[in-house]
Amino acid sequence: MCHIPVLLNEVLYYLAPSSGDNIIDATFGYGGHTSAILNECSDCIVLGIDRDPNVISRANQIKSIYNERFNFIHGRFSEVLSELDCKYNKILFDFGVSSMQLDTPERGFSFSKSGNIDMRMSQEGKSAYDVINSMSQEDLAEIIWKYGDETKSRKIAKAIVEYRTQKLIETTEELRNIIHNTITKKQSNIDVATKTFQAIRIYVNDELNEINKALNSLSNVLVNNSIIVTISFHSLEDRIVKYWAQNNTNIIKINNNIINPSNEEIKNNPRARSAILRAFRYVISD
Repeated sequence: MCHIPVLLNEVLYYLAPSSGDNIIDATFGYGGHTSAILNECSDCIVLGIDRDPNVISRANQIKSIYNERFNFIHGRFSEVLSELDCKYNKILFDFGVSSMQLDTPERGFSFSKSGNIDMRMSQEGKSAYDVINSMSQEDLAEIIWKYGDETKSRKIAKAIVEYRTQKLIETTEELRNIIHNTITKKQSNIDVATKTFQAIRIYVNDELNEINKALNSLSNVLVNNSIIVTISFHSLEDRIVKYWAQNNTNIIKINNNIINPSNEEIKNNPRARSAILRAFRYVISD
């Protein structure tokens, strides 16, 4: 699998792994950031967290290389962070969907290759198939608007409901074609189905609530002067991070300006184009 961790140099710069650090990679994915952090410093410890059961084998591989310097917990980061009884001094969040998930057609995250409509990170609970084929037109439109910022949400929801009166929508290709046949293609490199797929995925995985809960539970795991690095991929994620930072007196911005990928990184990894990195310091008030 070709996996390129986003904003890797910037992550290493702001986390600055050093001897004795206890670091959390709260969004382990394929372990690109984790491996780089462990390689950067020969004496730091990393805890990886991920709710996707498919990454467990990859976590085991990294464990076999770094032994006691790496540990992994399978679960939602919001729940794990609220239950940890150890303290850490640095944490990384790389929000959103991973390349591993996007590149596996049968997971149903991407419309670039046809696969079953699933989109569940944990592979548990209600799937995108259930949402698309059972939800009312009004609720579908609300989801597509709220989580995708799609101005044509009502039109798309109507087309979905009309299509499924003839047959259930079973593949990502079917859903993409419905959207393509509903919205005029824009003069852009961004596919018109992108926002709808994003919206359904966020809803299915309750991603925004997960982020909010996780950020608000950091006081449970962080020590004074801890470093927090977040990578967001759209305005909904970034808005939660900004609101949390602005309304938390224990949080101090390290980088006043957001960090975006360089043109060179975007050229090598187009999926990085919308990434936004923010870095903070967690300070315990006297």
